[in-house]
Amino acid sequence: MNSLINLKNLKRAEIISDIKKAAEDFQSLNFMEVCGTHTMQIYRAGIPSILPSNINLLSGPGCPVCVTPEEFIDKAIAYLKEGYEILTFGDLYRVPGTYGSLEKECSGKVKIIYSPSESLEYALNNSDKKFILLAVGFETTAPLFAAVVIDAKKKGIKNLFLLCALKLIPPVMRYLLETGELKIDGFLLPGHVATIIGSEAFRKVCDDYKKPGVVSGFEPEDILQSIFILLMLLKYKSRFLEIQYRMAVKREGNVLARREMEKVFQKTKAKWRGIGEIENSGLTLKEEFIEYDISYIHPLKIESQVFNPRCRCGEVLRGIISPVDCPLFDNGCSPQTPQGPCMVSSEGACAAIYKYGR
Repeated sequence: MNSLINLKNLKRAEIISDIKKAAEDFQSLNFMEVCGTHTMQIYRAGIPSILPSNINLLSGPGCPVCVTPEEFIDKAIAYLKEGYEILTFGDLYRVPGTYGSLEKECSGKVKIIYSPSESLEYALNNSDKKFILLAVGFETTAPLFAAVVIDAKKKGIKNLFLLCALKLIPPVMRYLLETGELKIDGFLLPGHVATIIGSEAFRKVCDDYKKPGVVSGFEPEDILQSIFILLMLLKYKSRFLEIQYRMAVKREGNVLARREMEKVFQKTKAKWRGIGEIENSGLTLKEEFIEYDISYIHPLKIESQVFNPRCRCGEVLRGIISPVDCPLFDNGCSPQTPQGPCMVSSEGACAAIYKYGR
């Protein structure tokens, strides 16, 4: 199997030819990517159109903004009205909650940041204000938020808090396989997540369910190579996990980043938009850092509901439907007028297909 990874010298057309030949051994295959960056690259490169017809690529819950539930947005808006200022990544700014988005409701008190570390400067330079950092993302960004909390405690910062919606990828993979809503024959696994948690974090899921997974890089050639490796894993069944993105991913991941993350956060049940609650799929602050948890320091009761019942983002995130099957797609819902989170984020499946896949 190691020889399968040595594909770098092959041209794209040669890889496609190998995929088509290997796919002849199968009737119908569903491969799911659980990475928004993969989704965007797949459609930008037109990969679905060049694959054999019996290989179907499904976009899973790999966009962190897309899986952030309505009540998280509602709670952020409620804290704004309580006098706090919000610090957030830009792609969360337009995501709808039950009553609107941060952009529409309280844009004047929302600051767009490019790195969680910027929140420390806001807090230090504005001691008369109270800030809430929206902690949204997967294992890739969790260490960055952990570093902010550690630094805030070292510096004695008292006016910065976290509202946490951090999610973990392996538990949602298990959930999708357990529900059996759709047939998943293999996973394209997120290379950037694996750089933090290591490839071994995915191995038990793949082994337990006898489903192959390939940790993939992000260039079109990387993705095509990973699809070919998935086919080979299915054919030979010798093992169920392989690393295509070997230049960046180790079995153990980034030990220092994991140590910071585990120092600050603990696993908890988390709600995923359009999916529901999944055990041990989220992160919350440990007791030693509880003074930075705004939900603990200043609890608020929020009544939320589905923002737009016609939006079918939940089914898109679970791979049940393609974005084009949603009645709102390009029919009132576009990147300019998004009706759901999958059209807001550049990593959302709806936005990717709208921009590149039509």
